[in-house]
Amino acid sequence: MSAPLTGRSATAWLGRVHTLRLSRHSRILAAVLLFSYLAIEYGGYYLVQVASGREAELTEFQLAFSRAGHAHAGVLVTLGLIGLILADATRLTGFRGYLARHAIPIGALLMAVGFFLSSSDPGATAPNDLIMLVWIGAVSLAIGVITLAVGLLTAANEPAPPRSVRSPRAGVR
Repeated sequence: MSAPLTGRSATAWLGRVHTLRLSRHSRILAAVLLFSYLAIEYGGYYLVQVASGREAELTEFQLAFSRAGHAHAGVLVTLGLIGLILADATRLTGFRGYLARHAIPIGALLMAVGFFLSSSDPGATAPNDLIMLVWIGAVSLAIGVITLAVGLLTAANEPAPPRSVRSPRAGVR
């Protein structure tokens, strides 16, 4: 049995310690995505209420689409958060950076909303025309994932240039 990694041995085993630095834009978008989890949590609460008979009765189709919308929202918002970190790690900029950072969260939103709105008609047993939002979201998701994957494969494999760090007392007389 090996000894637990502590102190100096942990650093030697793990290699260099890296600090995660997100761009200002990615930090703001990540905060918005984290706030969206409140809506996802409310969706989970709603599904529990439906399952326990405390909410209006849904058709099997509506229940299945509500579950699908809830699940897609949670998983794809998480993927969007991971995508922000990876886009910043590859230092994607310009239009490719915009696609890599935004297309996945937009796809998550469109797919979840599409599931909910396409099954919202009272007593619905099949999706209405708003099901197209699910397909548009899927295309957005694919564009974001492909852009990010290509960016990861083509990114230079070198550390980011060091930021100049000013002493808090610099310039103070």
